[in-house]
Amino acid sequence: MATTNDLKNGMVLNLDGELWSVVEFQHVKPGKGGAFVRTTLKNVLTGKIVDKTFNAGTKVDTATVDKRSMQYLYDDGDDFIFMDLNTYDQIHINRGTVGDTANWLLPEAEVTVATHEGTPLYVELPASVVVEITYTEPGLQGDRSSGGTKPATVETGATVQVPLFVSNGEKIKVDTRDGRYLGRA
Repeated sequence: MATTNDLKNGMVLNLDGELWSVVEFQHVKPGKGGAFVRTTLKNVLTGKIVDKTFNAGTKVDTATVDKRSMQYLYDDGDDFIFMDLNTYDQIHINRGTVGDTANWLLPEAEVTVATHEGTPLYVELPASVVVEITYTEPGLQGDRSSGGTKPATVETGATVQVPLFVSNGEKIKVDTRDGRYLGRA
């Protein structure tokens, strides 16, 4: 148990039997009335985001979330296989839990896997990854670095909008949070 005064970004709360991660919080002390804490919470399993207000000093139930560094090995149908880097134990995580991070999973990539009482909650990737472009349309004569963009398919199968001058076989850096092109690698 903790109080609303102890809240931190990334903390996981157990509210009404569901796990919610604190995205952001703000302590508010109005001129009239008691202080309160305004929070933005994200459901760990479904990804739903809600705003919730607590009175200051209210007790909230925190959940124990174990974050471990693991290596992605391969996918087996609807499951992704990860190996704990400390114990070498392998765990299977279904495609629904991995979600959109599957677009940026490369074999042997190190990721952080969060579990609660043995149940995998989510897979956290580094902020950016380096991937190779497998197919993109060729650029035309006169294409410049400050021009438009074109779609490119990368080795994981995901599609990224890249500048016109980028070609097949090049390695690029991509933001894993929103799939944005960051530059050549």
